[in-house]
Amino acid sequence: MLKRDLFRIIDANFNRSREGLRVCEEVARFVWNSKPLTEDLKTVRHSITDILKKSPAPAKILFETRDVISDVGRDTRRKSEMRRLGYPDIFSANIERVKESLRVLEEFFKLVDKSDSAKFTKLRFKVYEIEKKALSRLR
Repeated sequence: MLKRDLFRIIDANFNRSREGLRVCEEVARFVWNSKPLTEDLKTVRHSITDILKKSPAPAKILFETRDVISDVGRDTRRKSEMRRLGYPDIFSANIERVKESLRVLEEFFKLVDKSDSAKFTKLRFKVYEIEKKALSRLR
């Protein structure tokens, strides 16, 4: 696999995971007024950022490989992505996005740094815990 391809995958999923966490964090903070959930989500988001800062694939290189214009997945939105039934639906969609992107990072970091891959595994399981805590609010 070309490093450029690998770095594009990593860049997209770093962004996706942090964006999804931020959306969930805003729901926890401003809608549910839940300090514990807000702090847990923020901690995971900052942990991802910390991995990026120390990564062998630094932000500058990831940014340089980003190619938004010719990204074949750029305009592949599903109708369901444009419909949300309320805050719980927004939270659910974004927590799923976070779990998926952490799994992608976990897998592709096996090609970059196995210890970072293991960190993403731990973060993914932390997100499972956060989701379980949020379940009562999601109903």
